[in-house]
Amino acid sequence: MASRKTTVPLLILLLSLFLKFLMVEALTINSNDSDLNKACIEVKRKALLEFKHGLKDPSGRLSSWVGADCCKWRGVDCNNQTGNVVKVDLRDRGFFLLGGEISGSLLDLKHLTYLDLSFNDFQGIPIPNFLGSFERLRYLNLSHAAFGGMIPPHLGNLSQLRYLDLFGGDYLMGVSNLNWLYGLSSLKYLDLGYVDLSKANTNWMQAVNMLPFLLELHLSHCEISHFPQYSNPFVNSTSVSVIDLSYNYFNTTLPGWLFNISTLTDLYLNSATIKGPISHVNLLSLHNLVTLDLSYNNIGSEGIELVNGLSACANSSLEELNLGGNQVSGQLSDSLGLFKNLKSLDLSLNNIVGPFPNSTQHLTNLERLDLSENSISGPIPTSIGNLLRMKRLYLSNNLMNGTIPKSIGQLRELTVLYLNWNAWEGVISEIHFSNLTKLTDFSLLVSPKNQSLCFHLRPEWIPPFSLESIEVCNCYLSLKFPNWLRTQKRLSGMILKNVGISDAIPEWLWKQDFSWLDLSRNQLYGTLPNSSSFNQYALVDLSFNRLGGPLPLQLNVGSLYLGNNLFSGPIPLNIGELSSLRVLDVSGNLLNGSIPSSISKLKDLEVIDLSNNHLSGKIPTNWNDLHRLWTIDLSKNKLSGGIPSWMCSKSSLTQLILGDNNLSGEPFPSLRNCTGLYSLDLGNNRFSGEIPKWIGERMPSLEQLRLRGNMLTGDIPEQLCWLSHLHILDLAVNNLSGFIPQCLGNLTALSFVTLLHRNFDDPSIHYSYSERMELVVKGQSMEFESILPIVNLIDLSSNNIWGEIPKEITNLWTLGTLNLSRNQLTGKIPEKIGAMQGLETLDLSCNCLLGPIPPSMSSITSLNHLTYRITACQDQFQQPTSSRHSTIRPFMRRTWDFVGLHCQPTAPL
Repeated sequence: MASRKTTVPLLILLLSLFLKFLMVEALTINSNDSDLNKACIEVKRKALLEFKHGLKDPSGRLSSWVGADCCKWRGVDCNNQTGNVVKVDLRDRGFFLLGGEISGSLLDLKHLTYLDLSFNDFQGIPIPNFLGSFERLRYLNLSHAAFGGMIPPHLGNLSQLRYLDLFGGDYLMGVSNLNWLYGLSSLKYLDLGYVDLSKANTNWMQAVNMLPFLLELHLSHCEISHFPQYSNPFVNSTSVSVIDLSYNYFNTTLPGWLFNISTLTDLYLNSATIKGPISHVNLLSLHNLVTLDLSYNNIGSEGIELVNGLSACANSSLEELNLGGNQVSGQLSDSLGLFKNLKSLDLSLNNIVGPFPNSTQHLTNLERLDLSENSISGPIPTSIGNLLRMKRLYLSNNLMNGTIPKSIGQLRELTVLYLNWNAWEGVISEIHFSNLTKLTDFSLLVSPKNQSLCFHLRPEWIPPFSLESIEVCNCYLSLKFPNWLRTQKRLSGMILKNVGISDAIPEWLWKQDFSWLDLSRNQLYGTLPNSSSFNQYALVDLSFNRLGGPLPLQLNVGSLYLGNNLFSGPIPLNIGELSSLRVLDVSGNLLNGSIPSSISKLKDLEVIDLSNNHLSGKIPTNWNDLHRLWTIDLSKNKLSGGIPSWMCSKSSLTQLILGDNNLSGEPFPSLRNCTGLYSLDLGNNRFSGEIPKWIGERMPSLEQLRLRGNMLTGDIPEQLCWLSHLHILDLAVNNLSGFIPQCLGNLTALSFVTLLHRNFDDPSIHYSYSERMELVVKGQSMEFESILPIVNLIDLSSNNIWGEIPKEITNLWTLGTLNLSRNQLTGKIPEKIGAMQGLETLDLSCNCLLGPIPPSMSSITSLNHLTYRITACQDQFQQPTSSRHSTIRPFMRRTWDFVGLHCQPTAPL
């Protein structure tokens, strides 16, 4: 028993001694390892310092490059055993860009394996040839570093290189060929994005195919147009996992060999002019595919077949499918629900029809769904609430209708919800938002023609979310300003346009840091505050309300729209203190007095619209320094005097609208340098002189020319025919004489159909200036705004023009209004006038025309306003026979009105 008691303490003592021995050994080993951390070799240190000396380092990123041990310098790594520099990583990870020259002293770093100079600014210098001399280099990244010129083929000597990224973009880079790739036998990653490969267009695939270990190939924006269609050009097809050939110009179908690369995980062919049909291929080989991006190509109905084929792949790994921006047509099938792992589905900007696919309820991993800009019809199914991982949902610009299901409020992960431009009806209640705690962006814009949707939210409601932007338009939101918006402290963008608010703007609103605020087309009243917390670059639109008082000087924002309110009094003399202004629109108010000269201090001003007020005096003569000004609208005031000589000293000016004032003198000498104008309106003033011949040469972009209601004389210059973009020509009510130029029939813009953008009235797309023009159409004066780009008109009425109507004018088959009335035209109506199929209004009254009305006129199906009267200058006139009358379609309202020897006006002058 005693010996047993003695043994236990002895064992404890021995164990203690053993542990102390292990600790001493560990300390000895660590000490030896510390000795192995060699300091920087002097030759390497000097090489780095010389390299630093050639660089521009304005932010002092390389301030740590001092002292004897370069291995401790920022961005430098050394081999612990030899002290050789093996890694230089100067990638910019903030805004501290390096520039300058790349010193050849780097060649002394013979053991360098890693060099990263990406995201810097070398301002277009070429990549040095000597970079091809680093025999041990495995990693080379010069992307986003603003290199330029030709890529040196010397890089082909880097036989150990695994990773090469030369992605450019800032300066043009190119290659004479890609033969140097043959030497990069170890390469696994290659990115030549934005490198011009047009000179290697026919053999780029052959060169890439010689890289036996390549895993990722990135050749986006490379000016490639040749896409080999032959079978299996990739000998290396068993290893490639990522192919990015986006933003090229292939203009061909998808080659079948792409679908044989079983290792492929990511394929990017977006914006590569790929077209259908997609040949019958074995999609089952793509069982590892994670990302497929074929967006913005020319893929048609075969896109639906592709979706169906991919969905049939067993155990599909597909997570992202993007076919947006094509011409995919047809109806989505239930096979869509087979993509069990799908996280992102983008089929936007296509021609998909039919109901919202019910099968999407099975896509339980879906995080992003974009079906916007299609023709999908019917309601949103209540099963949308099953997509519990949904974060971003875009259903805008479809033909959907019905009520918005309350189940949408179950999407707890939802951050973005866009439901714009559908025919929704019913009520949006608090239940729709009950669980949307992560919602940051909400947009519900509907057409003003369909206002069957309204919100029902209690004034005391506290939302569960914290919005950053909200857009609601053309549906009833609330009579009073919604108090629940006060809880949205992160709100920076708000559009509440035409939502029925009749209230004063609350004070708390001015304390928000808005970058975008649109409260237009409500019934807001009161005055504006003395101060605000808005961003100095903010857009503020309070137009079409009932706000009044003097113009505010406290809203120092970027774009200020106060048009069509009740603001009165003069424009403040010190308005030039609003130094941030780029857009100033105070049109349609009750402002009077003169235009302040201090506007000349607004150096960033781009658009000024003071139209439709009671302003008087002359146009200021001191706006010479407003170099950014591109739109001036001073129309519908009481301005007098002439056009200042500075007006076109700025080449940036594109719209000059001075109509409906009391301006006088010869306008054109001051406009000779307006070479960028596309809209010129001098109508209804007292201008005199002749239309200059140089207008067709010096204003080549002119689209709209309104000179009516002046005292202009002389001929209509043939040079107007050079204006290929001209679609509105209004020279009525002047003293012009001579013939109608035959070449007017060559006006290109009146021979082609112009379409409005689908979202031309979308309030979330805020145009700096809403162009408008008052024209006489269908016998009455009408103001055109949003549809002005598609209004096609020639009005030469009420002048002293003689001669015949040129037959060439019948070439203008998209012309909508032709008014030649109240002139001295003779001869016959052109026989082929029926070719003018776009004609809606034709007025030839009060002329001296002879002969029958051409039978072809009855084929103009769009014609609904025709005025044809005769005057005393006619010796004979052949009245239409009954048979001719019978050919005229009954739904066309036409007036054959013969009034003897006098002429009655048919439209206001």
